[in-house]
Amino acid sequence: MTNINQPASVSTLPALRIPPFAFVLTVCIAAIGSNSLALGPIAPEVARSLAVSVPAVMTASAAFGLGTAASAFFLAALIDRHGARRMLMAALLLMVVGLAGSGLAPALGVLVAAQLATGVAAGIAIPAIYTLAAAIAPAGRESQTIGVVLTGWTLSMVAGVSLSAVAADLVGWRAVYAAVAAATLAALAAVSLAPVREPAAGATQSAFAALRVRGAVPLLVVCAAFMAAFYGVYAYIGDHLHRALGLPLSVNGLVALSYGLGFGGAAFLDRFIDRFGAARLLPRILAAVAAVYAAMVAASGSLTGMVAVVFLWGTMNHFGLNVLIARLTALDPARRGAMMGFYSGVTYLAMFAGTLGFGQLYGGSGFAALAATAAALMLAAAGYAATTARRREGPAGREG
Repeated sequence: MTNINQPASVSTLPALRIPPFAFVLTVCIAAIGSNSLALGPIAPEVARSLAVSVPAVMTASAAFGLGTAASAFFLAALIDRHGARRMLMAALLLMVVGLAGSGLAPALGVLVAAQLATGVAAGIAIPAIYTLAAAIAPAGRESQTIGVVLTGWTLSMVAGVSLSAVAADLVGWRAVYAAVAAATLAALAAVSLAPVREPAAGATQSAFAALRVRGAVPLLVVCAAFMAAFYGVYAYIGDHLHRALGLPLSVNGLVALSYGLGFGGAAFLDRFIDRFGAARLLPRILAAVAAVYAAMVAASGSLTGMVAVVFLWGTMNHFGLNVLIARLTALDPARRGAMMGFYSGVTYLAMFAGTLGFGQLYGGSGFAALAATAAALMLAAAGYAATTARRREGPAGREG
């Protein structure tokens, strides 16, 4: 079994190839992300087809998030009992059913139920994917392997945001779910056929036993701050550009593309995380993210400035996610599934809290206040990460 707790330097290690299965996991992430991002652009067409309002349609997105968080918290520990690949296959199969139900939904209630089921599947699939990524990573290339898998979010952002609205116009919104279901089915076939060695499954304790692993809670607190800042700012960029700068809504696609390119392009630099160590870099990366939010305050009055800053935002967020996942999966390899379940659950709860809380601030103080608050939150997280890292001893202290 590959252990992600490796010496920081890779110069003395053989140049091992990233396993091809990592790219299969990338496709799995892309399929999940495409579903989570697709509904927003096609919501007006879905609303017209089902004779409901756009806000009513978006309750299906909320159901997806709720299902993801709930299953990540309470079901992801089954990954450690039954094995990550087996649970990933089961989750992908449930996703295909949920996506097919979404595309065939004759009424809003069916769409909401189908997206809830898809969310339950995603809450198992995402932790299983990250668990497998950590398990198959060659020694000295852990962060690079995780980085390859993370580029699936870039694929979903570019395809999910940019292509779903076009597809809905050309062939109807139901075809969007059909396409994602087909991609998920292909990913399921690839996962089932690929020759992969993973750690033997073990006995499962309570999912919440993972919280007793030293270092878990501080990292999850940092994750919550990181995700709340991201979703809280990202949710209102489009409205800021449209209302404050008077730009067309189509500009949102450009912003999403810039973020996606920055996020994906950062994968080529992930080797530096393996070289210098995730534990050492985490506070520095969080501080760099804070600097990006501060730059966003200065750039908030210019489209060109915002597009450039958003590119840097995607780059630094890639590093932040990579390091958080690397450190969490390193704490206790026997509980990686449960640990990644908490990571996913915290992510979706932070998405809810960040969107709601930052929305109140945005309504009263404007976008610049959002970015400034996010910068302060990231500075606090950086200080907290640095302080807790110095206090930890034992296995957590050997990370990265």
